[in-house]
Amino acid sequence: MRVSSNESNRQGGRLARQARGGFTLLEILVVMAIIVMIAGVGGYYVFQRYEEAKVGRAKTDVRALAGQVDIYRLNNDDNPPGNIEALAQQQPNGGDSLVPPDKCLDPWGKPYQLDVSSGKARVFTTSPRGQVIDNFTR
Repeated sequence: MRVSSNESNRQGGRLARQARGGFTLLEILVVMAIIVMIAGVGGYYVFQRYEEAKVGRAKTDVRALAGQVDIYRLNNDDNPPGNIEALAQQQPNGGDSLVPPDKCLDPWGKPYQLDVSSGKARVFTTSPRGQVIDNFTR
């Protein structure tokens, strides 16, 4: 049986289209694996920078809170506050609060700590990795 030239062109064209069609499953899996590896490495660095930003914010906050403790002492006959939360309440002399209540919490959601036993206010917190952050260290 002889195939007409018109029919052979159609079959040849169909084979040519199939041969240059989409990607194989293996090619798609390799590309997906590469994308996942890049995203994993990138995600690790983004998370690391996010934690560094929280530590930076905590350093700024402890210095600012230490300044507010000094203002509290000046306004209240050199008496220090009992804790950091006292800065967010109305002052004993009738003045307004020195800081908003949300500023008494560190970036990890724990309240900042206050130590006035040495005579100078030490405001501090501890990061989840155990790093102590206070207003005395740089």
